[in-house]
Amino acid sequence: MKKLLAIVLAAVMAFGVFAFTGCSDKTGKSDFKVGAILIGDENEGYTYAHIQGIEAAKKACNLSDDQIVYKYIVPENEKCYEAAIDLVDQGCKLIIANSFGHESYLIRAAGEHPDVIFCHATGKTAAKHTELTNMFNYFDSIYEARYVSGIVAGMKLKELMDEGKVTDPYIGYVGAYPYAEVVSGYTAFFLGIRSIVPEAHMDVQYPQEWFDIVKESEAANALMARGCVIIGQHADSTGAPSAVQAKYEAGETVFSVGYNIDMLSVAPDVALTSPQNNWGAYYTYAFEQVMNGKKPEQDWCHGYSNNAVQISPLGKACAAGTQEAVDAAIEKIKSGELKVFDCSTFTVNGEHLTSYDKSHGFEGTQLIWDGYFHESEVISAPLFDIRIDGITELSK
Repeated sequence: MKKLLAIVLAAVMAFGVFAFTGCSDKTGKSDFKVGAILIGDENEGYTYAHIQGIEAAKKACNLSDDQIVYKYIVPENEKCYEAAIDLVDQGCKLIIANSFGHESYLIRAAGEHPDVIFCHATGKTAAKHTELTNMFNYFDSIYEARYVSGIVAGMKLKELMDEGKVTDPYIGYVGAYPYAEVVSGYTAFFLGIRSIVPEAHMDVQYPQEWFDIVKESEAANALMARGCVIIGQHADSTGAPSAVQAKYEAGETVFSVGYNIDMLSVAPDVALTSPQNNWGAYYTYAFEQVMNGKKPEQDWCHGYSNNAVQISPLGKACAAGTQEAVDAAIEKIKSGELKVFDCSTFTVNGEHLTSYDKSHGFEGTQLIWDGYFHESEVISAPLFDIRIDGITELSK
């Protein structure tokens, strides 16, 4: 398994192109050290994307290897706090953590060490609901890239229907958990598809794991058994694309949209693309801020406009005209002309929404105005947890 994933990760290094602003001239300070608390390691796609971003920032800021201290496979429990304290003891001036469940432990450590900057990815409370001045949240507007990956899937779906190979525009999605982050992602993906094929419908299967190649493969197989012809994912292994590739080799018309990494190495015939975070955009910014005695933005979130998200290179199975459709959508997202969660493009129980203030943990906070849901604007972490028409959750 590790050999297989190593091949995938090597492909990311070869083909993934990340663009971001480099550090200023005040770089490479010898007394500056960064600690990274990671939920996984290089064999898990989500964490690997963070490692890639940290390494890119290290290079951009002219830091040495010993100025980055990694803590791998840190669970969302007391061990996270212990890891944070150990990093403080090792002299780290900036400590980052990449998993939602790390947040409370990072807040605790930050309260005890006000001279150290703590930055937490995907969190909801650090930036908005504490009095700490050294605790920060960050996320990427990955929903933008998921929407664009949906356009890729929609173009393929339309091609299959035009050729008479598919009559039912039926999509499947392997989503780790029924959390807002996952709901936001699969809804953006679905809306991208529907911008091309308005009659498309989608089922979601939850394996109840972020990284489990067997469960993700089983979920993909269950969706394909129901008739789904394109399988998207918000889970961190190669399980779903590998399952789709196997079905394709058995003669079925099925294709895949991955996540985090380019899946062409494990699914060369069926991988269309993968939405990707460019964590290097944030890490380069955060490293520079702290090195120069400044603080990062309290609750940072950017997307295509700051080169913080992208999709991986298009696979050979993509439909003609896909690149042009992708480029046009990205330009509209950058200009603000295209809003991913435009309320005119979806309904809930047959009705278009004009307001919504029921997002979990932010009840009473209005998130729809000017005709669209303002994802990652109130806080960086996703809050879109609306179940829209056309999507069916098979399990929770």
